[in-house]
Amino acid sequence: MLGVSRSGYYAWLRRRDSVPQRLAERAKRDAKVIELFEANKRRYGSPRLREELEAEGMAMNRKTVAESMRRQGLRARAAKPFRHTTDSGHSLGVAPNLLAQDFSATRPDEKWAGDITYLRTIQGWLYLAVILDLCTRKVTGWATSTRIDAELACTALRSALARRGEPSGVIMHTDRGSVYCGWDHRNLIRRYGLVASMSGRGNCFDNAVVESFFHSLKVKSIHGVPLMHRDALRQVLFEYIEVEYNRTRRHSALGYISPDAFEARIVA
Repeated sequence: MLGVSRSGYYAWLRRRDSVPQRLAERAKRDAKVIELFEANKRRYGSPRLREELEAEGMAMNRKTVAESMRRQGLRARAAKPFRHTTDSGHSLGVAPNLLAQDFSATRPDEKWAGDITYLRTIQGWLYLAVILDLCTRKVTGWATSTRIDAELACTALRSALARRGEPSGVIMHTDRGSVYCGWDHRNLIRRYGLVASMSGRGNCFDNAVVESFFHSLKVKSIHGVPLMHRDALRQVLFEYIEVEYNRTRRHSALGYISPDAFEARIVA
C-alpha cells in the first residue's frame, strides 16, 4: 500500500532511532568547540582548537572542528595590513646575513632574532622590541618605549641576556635598521660575545619568524579592541607575551605545544 519494501522500512526505523543520538553528540561537540573558542579569546582557528579538544579528551579531526565553527558562525580574529618600520637608509656598518632564512636551531640560545614594531594608543605610538629564540620560538626579551631608538633595542637585548644567563656565541639576527647598526647595539653584541647577523636590504622574509610573531600578537590581542592608554597596552603586551604566548599558546612550528613546554622537553 505504501510502496515501501519491508527491508527499507526496517532500515528507516533504525536510522530514526539513531538521529536524536547523533544530534545530541553534535550538540555536545559544538558546545565544547565554542567553550574553548571563547576561553582562548576567539583567537584559535580549527587546527589549534583541535589540539585543545584532544587535550580535553574529546578527539576529533580538523575538518569536523572547522565544520562546527562554520555551523556556529565562529571565526578567529583576522589580520590587518602589515606596515614596515625599518629605517635602512643610513651609512652605518651592516653585518652579513648568517641565517640566510634558515630559522632552524637544534638547541636553545643558538640563534636569536629581534625586531621592532609600533602600536597605536590614545596617547600616540608605543614601540615594542622583542628577542625570540629560534629553537623554542620563545620570547626571551622584550621592551617598550615611546621612542624608536637604540636604547629600546638595547633594553630588549639586555633583557634576553639577563633571563638566559648571558650565553655567548649566540647568533643575534635583526634587520639592518639604524637602531641595530648603530654603535650602542653593536657594542652590546661584542661585549657579550654574540655574533651579529642582519637581513638583506628591504627583505622582511629574512626575519620572517619575528614578523610572524608580530602578526599574531596584533591579530590576537590588539586588532578589533578600542584604543588604549600606553600603560593599559603595556599590560596587554605583558599578558600576551609572558602569560599566554610563552606558557600556553600552541605553536604550529612546535607541534602545537607552547614554547615553554617545548623548551622543557628539549632540556629534559
